[in-house]
Amino acid sequence: SPKVLFLQTGGTIDKDYPSRLHGYSFVIDEPAVVRVLTDVDLAVGWRVETIVRKDSTDLNDDDRSAIVKACCEAEETAIIVTHGTSTMVQTGKAIAQRLPADKTVVITGALLPEQFKHSDAAFNIGLAVGVVQTIEPGVYVAMSGRVYPVNAVARDNGGRFVPLSHPEAQAGDDPGIIIEQSL
Repeated sequence: SPKVLFLQTGGTIDKDYPSRLHGYSFVIDEPAVVRVLTDVDLAVGWRVETIVRKDSTDLNDDDRSAIVKACCEAEETAIIVTHGTSTMVQTGKAIAQRLPADKTVVITGALLPEQFKHSDAAFNIGLAVGVVQTIEPGVYVAMSGRVYPVNAVARDNGGRFVPLSHPEAQAGDDPGIIIEQSL
């Protein structure tokens, strides 16, 4: 049966604020997808591989190269990358430059850690699972009920992902997001 590969890279989705740190600092915890998918009877096989455990603003070129390599070398053709929202577009564009034509990568994350009561993590993971199995091969961002090709998305003033044509589409504080119209 087809299998979905989840690649953990860190980001808010996997953050925890342990009491031993008095809540003043975070750690990137075990993959949130394991907790989410263990609670549901997912009708598709899956596995999780951790590439890095970093806030996405701390990812460097070596980390992105490792993520790209994992996507390209995986036996699975359906891949979900859990990632921090600040630089997921930058990572997605790096993946898109080298991804084999038969693979689909969906990048998702959360605005609040999965362990928080009102987190969007489970919703976004569910969205990504449905999308990665049904959309054409390529690289996509799936957040907040919307799916965008990685070369056609940016963030607005409020941090939401929007199409490049949106009047508020801009790079903002996100260091890796460069607004370019693709032809």
